[in-house]
Amino acid sequence: MRIEYLKGSNVISIAPARTQHRFPAISQVEAYWQGLRNGRLMPSRSDVDPRGISDILEYTFVLEKIAPGMARIRLSGMHLNDLLGMEVRGMPITALFLPEARRQIQRTLELVFERPSTARLSLSGDRGLTRPALEAQLYLAPLKGADGQPNRILGALQANGRIGRAPRRFTVRESVIDSLVEDPPLTPREAAERRIPGLAEHARGFDPAPVAPKGKATPRRGLHLWLVADND
Repeated sequence: MRIEYLKGSNVISIAPARTQHRFPAISQVEAYWQGLRNGRLMPSRSDVDPRGISDILEYTFVLEKIAPGMARIRLSGMHLNDLLGMEVRGMPITALFLPEARRQIQRTLELVFERPSTARLSLSGDRGLTRPALEAQLYLAPLKGADGQPNRILGALQANGRIGRAPRRFTVRESVIDSLVEDPPLTPREAAERRIPGLAEHARGFDPAPVAPKGKATPRRGLHLWLVADND
């Protein structure tokens, strides 16, 4: 069950935060992004140097905005490939989620890009005979392009547990959306909904959204992919 409330202009989960020792890659990527930010609204894509997170590259990825609420995986570590049992580069990030969770992921992407915000989501994997319990955390943080607008996301996804048979997809259990500005602008979806009587409250809510492991990518292999594959 996900419980949220509004505090100022931010949507904040009142569920207990996950301890850092369970998902260390998430905390490390968040700290890395904050260090790149260095007091600015957000860092640039060109600021990201994979050598700064070389020990956790297998969990990290870069998303490219292709439309409101839609982003494709431009770069990805091997952990995401292991979860889906296939190469995920070029896929929409929603491919990692069950159908009922995809609208919420799209909504979260809108907030990260348009508000802008960072997002931290607690996830549960789908279960079955050969799919044991699997928990994960997802972190999303915006990056601006050459035009100064956010068009990339630096993210990380780390699962805790045995993957079992791929593909493994997720639902969202809890979410924390942290706006980077005090009075964030409305996203295009919020603006459209507020023009329709009776939908203003709805605009503030969320709609509730692999496998023999291939082994972990070595930092050197992951570093090479990051350095050559994503040219703005």
